[in-house]
Amino acid sequence: MEEGHPRVIVAGGSLGGLTAALHLRDAGCDVAVHERSRLPLEGRGAGIVLHPSSVRYLEADGTIRVEEVSTRADRLRYLNREGSVRHEEPCRYRFTSYYTLYQGLLGCLEPDRYHLGSAVVDFHPDADGVDVRLGDGSIEHADLLVFADGIHSTGRSTLLPEVKPRYAGYVGWRGTVLESDLDGEAFESLHQAIVYYVGPNTHVLTYPIPDFDGSVESGRRRINFVWYRNVAAGEEIDDLLTDRYGEKHDVSLGPGAVQEGYVASLFDAAESELPEAIAQTVVRSDAPFVQAVFDVEVPRMAFGRACLIGDAAFVIRPHAAAGTAKAAEDGYRLSEAVAASGGDVVRALERWEPGQLEVGRQVLERARDLGDRSQFLGTYRPPDPYLSFGLYRPGDSWMQESA
Repeated sequence: MEEGHPRVIVAGGSLGGLTAALHLRDAGCDVAVHERSRLPLEGRGAGIVLHPSSVRYLEADGTIRVEEVSTRADRLRYLNREGSVRHEEPCRYRFTSYYTLYQGLLGCLEPDRYHLGSAVVDFHPDADGVDVRLGDGSIEHADLLVFADGIHSTGRSTLLPEVKPRYAGYVGWRGTVLESDLDGEAFESLHQAIVYYVGPNTHVLTYPIPDFDGSVESGRRRINFVWYRNVAAGEEIDDLLTDRYGEKHDVSLGPGAVQEGYVASLFDAAESELPEAIAQTVVRSDAPFVQAVFDVEVPRMAFGRACLIGDAAFVIRPHAAAGTAKAAEDGYRLSEAVAASGGDVVRALERWEPGQLEVGRQVLERARDLGDRSQFLGTYRPPDPYLSFGLYRPGDSWMQESA
């Protein structure tokens, strides 16, 4: 290590790993990101609710204006089954797609710092640092190893083998549709709002996101839907997560992988159970995909010269729209701690861990409560400020316009 310039390896090159790498680099660290995927990540076209933490780096860097890569909603709208407005209030949320945010962050990192097809498979810390073994058998030495490798984290399974993902009892069906593919009335209902329908033991929401070509112009964007439906543990969820080729998956199936019978059943259910405008987003979507909902909570995030961030530490149910923000905040606060410690990474992790554990526990509990209210308890009822998106508190995901 050069004096005050730790060598950092980040395992995982998704949004949390990229954000951590950028903040740590700017704090004076020599950073390398190792991502197991051989191809750039696409995120399956999924939408993301932005939080100030998620775009802090892009706003500070100044090369991209948030308004250029995101859409906005100025109304929060709840529909009843017939499609009439049950409740409506103003809001200031912004949305983007995984791919758009990923490309924006990736463009801020030097290409020689980002290594595709390079998985961290093992590591051995000692008094002087961490020896990191990669998938090709090579060994890299670092002062700090940051695991940002998601729900199936190699770091978590090694450091905390007793911590396992816990299935929540329901899944999120996701997909997108071009605004131009919607009928005029449906477009007017959905295009500039975040729209909910809450039914018996289910709920669905829609919001606008950039098109695949990055367009954020109204009428040329996509509407993203997320529909939460209960699926029993055991045989039911196992069969749903078996793809059309017969291969079983643990967490999700991407676009085009879901068995045709399940897609047909989803379309039938949308037409019979959802308001017409929202149903159109489902039945006219491009290859809907499915993600099982899990909880993961760790008792520790710091381990000498290694740490867990983002989904490697806390897998947060989507209802607070805080998972991406939590991962970004973990990386930013870590860079602050490393800078404040003068490059002493062990001391930095000691001062960083308590705050990030507290935030993770609080938002995980709130997101779990929101999910249980809608899917099992029948107590998800607007208007209620507690239902608002946020990381530190409900409602802190509201975004101000850039000057």
